[in-house]
Parts: sequence; structure tokens; C-alpha cells
Amino acid sequence: MSFLSGLSRGLWGGPLLIAFLVVGLWYSFGSGFFQLFGLPVWWKETMGTLFRRKKREQGRGAVTQFQAMSTALAATIGTGSIAGVAVAIFYGGPGAVFWMWISALLGMMTGCGEKILAVRHRVKGEDGKWRGGPMEYITKGLKLPGLAKIYAVFCIAETLAGGNLAQSNSIATALSSAMGANRIVVGVVTAAVVAMVLMGGIKRIGRLSEVMAPAMAMLFIGSGTLVIAFHWQAVPEALGQIVTYAFAPRAIAGGYSMGMALRYGVARGVFTNEAGLGVSAIAHACADVEEPAEQGMWGIFEVFFATIVVCTVTALVVLTTGVYNPGEALAMIDSGVVPAEMLGAPLTAAGFSTLLGGVGEWIVTICLVLFAFTSLLGAGYYGRRGLQTLTQAKWVLAAYQLIFPAAIVLGAVGDLTAVWELVDLFNGLLAIPNLLALALLSPEALYLLRSWLARRKGRRAALVIGAEEA
Repeated sequence: MSFLSGLSRGLWGGPLLIAFLVVGLWYSFGSGFFQLFGLPVWWKETMGTLFRRKKREQGRGAVTQFQAMSTALAATIGTGSIAGVAVAIFYGGPGAVFWMWISALLGMMTGCGEKILAVRHRVKGEDGKWRGGPMEYITKGLKLPGLAKIYAVFCIAETLAGGNLAQSNSIATALSSAMGANRIVVGVVTAAVVAMVLMGGIKRIGRLSEVMAPAMAMLFIGSGTLVIAFHWQAVPEALGQIVTYAFAPRAIAGGYSMGMALRYGVARGVFTNEAGLGVSAIAHACADVEEPAEQGMWGIFEVFFATIVVCTVTALVVLTTGVYNPGEALAMIDSGVVPAEMLGAPLTAAGFSTLLGGVGEWIVTICLVLFAFTSLLGAGYYGRRGLQTLTQAKWVLAAYQLIFPAAIVLGAVGDLTAVWELVDLFNGLLAIPNLLALALLSPEALYLLRSWLARRKGRRAALVIGAEEA
């Protein structure tokens, strides 16, 4: 445990945090902070297209744009936005939320760049369906197949840790806390269902995700908003803590430090939206879309919704309901004894229960279980794609189909703290080659974005002129 903690702290100790922020800043400056000033455009190209989805489904792609985004979104909202936020606040202090926001704001453009490059460099598989992601844009864009294989190795490791162990652990923890369910039984049942769905490929995963992700997100956000509204008098103090603890020295913050807030905030922020990791681009590459920049708009929305919206709801529930106290949390950390109910989903559920009682706990449990379940589906697909980059041997791919469900059972009975250390470690390793690729390919990604915006503006101008002449 101490060895994993040391590796994780060393990886996230400074250079990697700076790399995430620098790449996000580079794309933000290069696009003129499009995530802010282009909000009407990316909102219209995402939420504004939902009523045209049937037309999209007649296309040649494996999944619709909405299904691709739902698959990617469902793979992050569960443990990242519900359990991960609570972990970040407990260990990093309220200031961790501020750095989550910053990482998300910059990550919106990082995510945009990933999706643009994923569609630009995708290829057709033997089954006639699109395949893409960091492995392809590193191979085709950078002409570095060796680096692509290194990314693929880290992708497999990350999906087994963050996408598998952490998800199944959260499912087992939530059901054990809510109804006393046996962790082994939960793991076995979950593994069996996931294995069955994964056999249907990305099409089946996308169809399931587009139904479950929006429904569960609205349930969680709606219930959380009610809890925050009930404790509205504590909201100003919570917001003040978020800003104060983000910059305050350790002595003023009661033991927390800016470094702790930055480390946990950015690390958990990355886990909630995956911007900079590149794995969600694997799902977006399968979308039925011709313009790379058009899919980039969904990348922006994905980060905005997963972190800015859902994580903020979770954070304010934890900080306004009194279930978390900075001084008490630090005392537990210093003593080395942290009760299970103070970490992850149980802490979030306790906040919901202050207004909704047992119903609140069940809402969090249901949302977490279903989101974590869809996360497992996404991770299974991502990991298999990483493996396909390394080998096409059928026996190896068949073995993975057995290893992935087995890891679900292992995660269900594992130690939560150890699992989260693995998540941070593999996320960091995965980010290194992807951030390098994003930086080197930024001229291409930004050019595709600007070109698409220019053509879009030209089409709109032509429509206006045509309407005036008519």
C-alpha cells in the first residue's frame, strides 16, 4: 500500500499536474477559449441535435453521436463523479473542488482535441465498423507505432484498475452498505451480466448507455439539487471553503494545503471526465459523423456535464449537509484509521439522507450501481481495443474475455483505498503518451476546429442571404 502511494504521489507530485494544465491551456488559447466564447455553438451542436437523432441513426457509423457520448459519459459519472468527489474532498479538503473545476474548464478543450483527432485518424475494422482513439492518432498522426503500443498497454492496465476494480468495488460497497449484500455474490453476478453485454460489442453498449446514462444523471442531479436547496443557508460558506482551501497555506486551512487540494482535485477531476487520458475518444471514434470537429463538440459537453454539473452537485451535498468536517477528517487521516462510511459513495449517500432519509441512500446506491455498471461496459470495450492494438491472436482476446470478469469479482472484495491508489497510478501512466500526442498534434486539431467553424459560419451566412432573397 505504501509502495503504491509513493509511486502515485511521485507521478502526480508536480510535472504531470502541470502537463494536464498546460495542454488544456494550450488548446484553450489556441481556440480562443472556445469552451467559453463558443458556448452557443457547442451547445447547439450537442443538445440542439437530440431531436434529429433518428436521422443520425440511418448513417453508416457503428453508433450515433449521442450513443458514443453516452458510452463515454457513463464510463465516468459513476465512481468518478459520485464516489471520487467525496474521496477528493476528504483527502484534499474543500479546495480540491476548485481545482476540479479548473481542470474541467481546461479539460473541455483537451477533450475536444482528443475527439477531433480520434475521428480524423480512425480506421475501418474487418467488421466494417470504425475504430479509433489514441492508438490510431499516435500511429497515423505521429507515425510512432511503438508509442501507440505503450499507450495500449497502459490502457489495458487502466481499464482493469479504474474502469474495472474501482467500479466493481464501488458497486459492492454501495450494495453492502445499503442492504448488507454479500460482496462476493455482487461481484459474481455483476461479472456475469457484464460479460453477456460485452459480447454484443459497441453497438449494444451504446444502445444501453444512451438509455441509462441520461435517466440516472437526471435522477442524481434532481435529488441532489433538492438536498442543496434544503441546506441553502450553508451554500455560501461551502463556496467560501472551496475557494479558501484551494489557495490557503496549511496553517490557515487547518492542516490541509494547496498542494493537497491541487493534487486530489486535478487527479479526481481527470478521473471524472477522462480529458487527457484519451480512453473516451475510443468510443467517440465509432460515431456516425463525417466532420472531426463536430464530434469535438460532444467532447466539450461530456467534460462539462461530468465534472462541472454532476461533480458540483456531489461536492455541495457533501459540504452543506454537515456529514463532512475538515478538522475531523484530518484527525482521522493522521490517525491512520478512516471509517468506510467516510469515503466514497457512503459519504455522499449520508449527505442525501439528511433530507431524503433512507430514500436518499437508495438513490445514491441505484445511481452509483447503474453508472458503475455502464462504466464496466465501457472499460471492457476500451481494454479490448487496447489489446487489439498489441495482438490479433484470437486466444489472447478470448483470454481477456475471461480475465475482465474475473477482475470484477476481485474488485468487489478488494480494499477501497488500495483500488483508488491503483486508479491514480495507472491514470498517470496512461496520460503521459496521450498528452505528448495531444501537444504535438495540436496544430492539426486546432486547424480542423477553425476550418469547421469557418465553413459552418459560411453556411449560416448563405442561409441568411438565401432567406432574404426569397
